Amino acid sequence: MGNEQKILLIDDEPDFVEAFSRTLEAKSYQVITTSREQVQERMKDEPDIVVLGTITPAGEAFRLHQWLKGHPRYKDIPLLVIDARLEERPVKGWKREEGMQLEAEGYVTKPIEPASLVPRIQSLLEKATRMIKVLVTDDHTMVRDGICAVLTLQKDMDVVGEAVNGQDAIEKVLRLLPDVVLMDIVMPVMSGLEATKRITKECPQTKVLIT
Repeated sequence: MGNEQKILLIDDEPDFVEAFSRTLEAKSYQVITTSREQVQERMKDEPDIVVLGTITPAGEAFRLHQWLKGHPRYKDIPLLVIDARLEERPVKGWKREEGMQLEAEGYVTKPIEPASLVPRIQSLLEKATRMIKVLVTDDHTMVRDGICAVLTLQKDMDVVGEAVNGQDAIEKVLRLLPDVVLMDIVMPVMSGLEATKRITKECPQTKVLIT
């Protein structure tokens, strides 16, 4: 199964990280490993799935889970949680009240062989439909309505907002974090070209397409 899908693994057990990486890379996945301190930076690599393993201190995995599921750009990325062994849960596991708020697409516990995770990860990736989040920017209502109507017919497109000028687009990009902005050039308050420069600088992950 050849593919370029990315898996982000967050885990602080070196032996498990090594075994997981070796096993999944043998299946042609790209495995990105990180510590809890570097998660926000590594999420910029746009993984296709996040595997949230065991990390200390207790409660940190839950906090990362809350951040991922509350983030407008990352909340739809499949999340597989690997909880600690029963005897280690007071140190690095999930508390009962945290588990009741779990929003992950999968949950398993250690000890577990990475090979047994392969079918589960494959299944989660196959089910995931990564929607492309689009912000439509134009100062004419009829134009915006027309573009939005076309985009809603696309199964992989999600219009997350509309903007009426360049300044409005910048504010909504920073708040909504779309994948793509469709940008008109001539608009009041701020032109599309000026807004594009600002967006490219302040939110480089967002692509701007001039319409």
